Amino acid sequence: MIENAAVAKVFDGYPPPMRRKLLALRKLILETAAATAGVGEIEEILKWGEPAYLTTNSKSGSTIRVGWKKGNPSQYSMYFNCQTNLVETFRMLFPGDFRFVGNRSIVFEEDDVLPVDALEFCIAAALTYHLDKMKKG
Repeated sequence: MIENAAVAKVFDGYPPPMRRKLLALRKLILETAAATAGVGEIEEILKWGEPAYLTTNSKSGSTIRVGWKKGNPSQYSMYFNCQTNLVETFRMLFPGDFRFVGNRSIVFEEDDVLPVDALEFCIAAALTYHLDKMKKG
């Protein structure tokens, strides 16, 4: 259940096939966060009108956002902070697994089978992006 009413409303506004895909990404983000040491509780809010996932309490990671755009109705995306090297790293590690847009997102087609293991790695990397810096500081 989505506790943030504004986030729930956005998910409800997506076309049903995309809603299912985006809710699957949401579930994977939350499950990966729960299984990843140092992440802690995830805050679910809207950023730029799209569901976003933050490590507000632990401050361990970088924001992950998911969304769908009417202009590309068969695609949905997972966004990462473009000021990080996350997407650049994912591009080097998983060149054949994903389609990338610049240094900010992984784009999926509606009929794609998600490479779950690779995607879990990407999510965990984003959610722990600041841990090394915190340990060194």
